[in-house]
Amino acid sequence: MNTLFSFIVVLGVLIFVHELGHFLFAKLFKVKVLKFSLGFGPKLFSKVVGETEYLVSVFPLGGYVKMFGENPDERDGDTRENERSFAAKPVWKRFFIVLAGPLFNLLFSVFLFFIIFLIMGIPDNRDSTVIGEVSPNLPAAEAGFLAEDTIIAIDDKAIQSWMDVLNAVSNSSGRELTFIVLRDREEQKIKVTPRLDSVKNIFGEEVEQRFMVGITKKERIEYDRVGPIKALQAGIWQTWMFIYLTFMGVVKIIQNVVPASELGGPILIAQLAGEQARAGWLNLAHFMGLLSVNLGILNLLPIPVLDGGHLVFLTIEGIRRKPLNERAQIIAQQVGIALLGTLMLFVFYNDIVRILS
Repeated sequence: MNTLFSFIVVLGVLIFVHELGHFLFAKLFKVKVLKFSLGFGPKLFSKVVGETEYLVSVFPLGGYVKMFGENPDERDGDTRENERSFAAKPVWKRFFIVLAGPLFNLLFSVFLFFIIFLIMGIPDNRDSTVIGEVSPNLPAAEAGFLAEDTIIAIDDKAIQSWMDVLNAVSNSSGRELTFIVLRDREEQKIKVTPRLDSVKNIFGEEVEQRFMVGITKKERIEYDRVGPIKALQAGIWQTWMFIYLTFMGVVKIIQNVVPASELGGPILIAQLAGEQARAGWLNLAHFMGLLSVNLGILNLLPIPVLDGGHLVFLTIEGIRRKPLNERAQIIAQQVGIALLGTLMLFVFYNDIVRILS
């Protein structure tokens, strides 16, 4: 129940933020909004306020803002109403109405991280020379290193930081090193020979060869309290990092560096939302910020029926001074629907296989 509730809250908030972007920019440019829906399909309940019907629909995996005149053939007997149609607006205004959805998701991510950093402070991984993990089947494990050992010297040279450890090992050229570590308040001497091994990035790609022994630093995270300006700067930076990683993740999947089996769908999102909710509301907010970036970036992909596809059509219209013919747009949207349908089936399959295995 906690997982389902967390999933509904996370997805509901992100969809609302996305559609709110379209809605507010439509209102800004005086476009008549007919419907604002959270979810697709038959409506569960609705309320008409002014000229807009606000509704919650059965299927929660999305939402939409229905504007008057989205179909160029849509007309009204009142000339003033026709001037308020989406199709009657200049292409640059329509472009920003479509762009506003993904943009609001990215801004919402900045807002969430700003709140987190303002409340908790900015995390700082304090330096130390304490070993956090010893990788199996590598020189350090074979030599007898243990987690919680504190490295105090290498080859009789005092060690002040973890960078000193990294430099001593990487510059060893593979010769034997003598470590002095503090274990249970007693000094111990351990000899180890570094081994040339590959260093991989976050996507599993080999980036360089380097001498290593197979130890990692113990994480010691402390939070530095900051004011609103620094919290906002950190929120922008965190969002930018997630934008970069999301974009690169898509690129690496296309390049087959990251296996497509890593893709997850609604079931995985629900599981993660439940886990983060159990860990605390700040963890859930951080997860929501990450998911908001993903939603924003994925919606900008140039696939027809997504916002990115519409932005491509509007860009072409702006260059040609006239829209693509209706048949070409219909065919493109049918292809887009087929692609999204196939992708949805694939991620559902991944989710189910992940659960069963």
